[in-house]
Amino acid sequence: MGEVEALLGRSNRLGADPRNTNYAGGNTSAKETAVDPVTGQPVELLWVKGSGGDLGTLTAAGLAVLRLDRLRALRQVYPGVEREDEMVAAFDHCLHGRGGAAPSIDTAMHGLVEAAHVDHLHPDAGIAFATAADGEALVRACFGDRVVWVPWRRPGFQLGLDIAAVQREHPRAIGVVLGGHGITAWGATSEECEARSLEIIRTAQRYLDEHGRAEPFGPVVHEPLPEAERWVRAAELAPVLRGLASTDAPQVGHFTDAGVVLDFLSRARHPELAALGTSCPDHFLRTKVRPLVLDLPPSAPLPDVVTRLRELHDAYRADYRAYYERHAEPDSPPMRGADPAVVLVPGVGMFNFGRDEQTARVAGEFYVNAINVMRGAESVSRYAPIEEREKFRIEYWALEEAKLARMPKPKALATRVALVTGGGSGIGRAIARRLAAEGACVVVADRNGDTAREVAESIGNADVAVPVTVDVTDAAGVAEAFRTAVLAFGGVDLVVNNAGLSISKPLAETTEADWDLQHDVMAKGSFLVSQQAAKVMRAQGMGGDIVYISSKNAVFAGPDNVAYGAAKADQAHQVRLLAAELGGDGIRVNGINPDGVVRGSGIFAGGWGAQRAAVYGVPEEELGAFYARRTLLKREVLPEHVAAAVVALTAGELSLTTGLHIPVDAGVAAAFLR
Repeated sequence: MGEVEALLGRSNRLGADPRNTNYAGGNTSAKETAVDPVTGQPVELLWVKGSGGDLGTLTAAGLAVLRLDRLRALRQVYPGVEREDEMVAAFDHCLHGRGGAAPSIDTAMHGLVEAAHVDHLHPDAGIAFATAADGEALVRACFGDRVVWVPWRRPGFQLGLDIAAVQREHPRAIGVVLGGHGITAWGATSEECEARSLEIIRTAQRYLDEHGRAEPFGPVVHEPLPEAERWVRAAELAPVLRGLASTDAPQVGHFTDAGVVLDFLSRARHPELAALGTSCPDHFLRTKVRPLVLDLPPSAPLPDVVTRLRELHDAYRADYRAYYERHAEPDSPPMRGADPAVVLVPGVGMFNFGRDEQTARVAGEFYVNAINVMRGAESVSRYAPIEEREKFRIEYWALEEAKLARMPKPKALATRVALVTGGGSGIGRAIARRLAAEGACVVVADRNGDTAREVAESIGNADVAVPVTVDVTDAAGVAEAFRTAVLAFGGVDLVVNNAGLSISKPLAETTEADWDLQHDVMAKGSFLVSQQAAKVMRAQGMGGDIVYISSKNAVFAGPDNVAYGAAKADQAHQVRLLAAELGGDGIRVNGINPDGVVRGSGIFAGGWGAQRAAVYGVPEEELGAFYARRTLLKREVLPEHVAAAVVALTAGELSLTTGLHIPVDAGVAAAFLR
């Protein structure tokens, strides 16, 4: 299996460099003789990256494995271009054993070319040639007879036949530039194939660097806003744009103000070039046929910008529906949604949207690729992407529809963005982890930045969780925490007011400072967080959930607990007040009343446990068991039980419930709600 190991190494190296190919773009293959376990005879096999995989992270499990003799025999039954989609199903009859990953549409390209190793990549420099109006002449000028031009053809069996014919008829050629698409290279060994791929990419880039004209996007007409102003404006726009982009289906957002984006948007020609859309199939499948572009200067007042974006969004949806209706045929899949995946705001940056954060982020990366392609093509020629009709044929390809149908069912909280205060320990940590497990993107907010970071990293990368350091008693800090959230994920849908502390003292010993501290953190802190949450949720127009982690002590009068109990009662009534006020915006406000959460609790570990154990006259290590014995169910309450209640309130089954308090106390009759 030496060739397969070499294939994986080559794939990972090529895929790790964005100059070579984009995320999940392109495919690689190797051919090797193995022993058929049934006949004991040698059989030539093809290992090729399967559908939907990513070269940079490719493993053996992501390879499709086919018998080469059967794959090549498909030439005898190929029904022609009009029916070539049928060939993908035919690949299943060529699989060796279980066949590994599902074969992609590009399998024919790899199998029909008479070379042991084949790479198909989407490098920006290569696509610049592929989308140039005189791309064929540029390829000849740049590469001579070493690389051959292949006119645009939709990926499929016929394209594989075309490339195989080029390889046979041009023995000096090391690869091809595929019009409107990318590059393909081949070699007798894995090392030779990789070297040839890199030669094509680097030679193309060198040609662009040496022959390209300066400023192909025209002069600067809009200087970007200074960074601080830019981020403030982006945070103001992100929830508005996310709400617009979620008109047909909820979306997660991503923001970037990368230099390449800001430069493109500062130039005079960006509107006309953006209107042409992207070209490489991987690009426009991720970014849609074209972006939405704001046509106001960076200095425009925020209300004017919001009004104009709403107008442009309406126009975008009408244009997209017209695009669909122009090209749809009776057997075309239904229109998937008319909202933009890319929104460009001059002076500010780019906002991207998708079914999850990774999809949104990758859409932005692909549009950066598209900007690089446009710059390269315009520097030596004229950017001329494939025609709109061909874009539609790929966007609404039955094979693409089948790929979407194979995707796993979304989790209960998919597309939801949650912010959890006190998320660095105890109940907050359990809530953050459970929300993420149910599909939410999570902002872990805590006064202790180290613990917030540790919890976020334990959940996953920045596509699923980010930390933020915040003291909930500080209004400016709370506002900044929400800015971090909306810049990370586009907005906020679910907020858990969990930050808290507790001091157990009799009335005579409770100081004014004790009282102020507990009310500042829990009563005032919850108010400040809910205030910012409502602001973002209203801007989105998508409703939302605010959950208060209150306490049994909000309704139960226990000893030596006046400051804590009063602060929790304040939180409990905030639930009722805000449920009444925010219901018209579709924002539901509910509370959870835990009790006796000793194990894993940051509050109990911080001294509250010792204080309460002293009140009840039990050893601190037995406090959890003591609380359990006094409950109706005789069970100890854990942070995970509180987290489960948050999910029950927010995952959809209780969508018409607001103003409710759920006890999570294993049954304390004295705390029954009346």
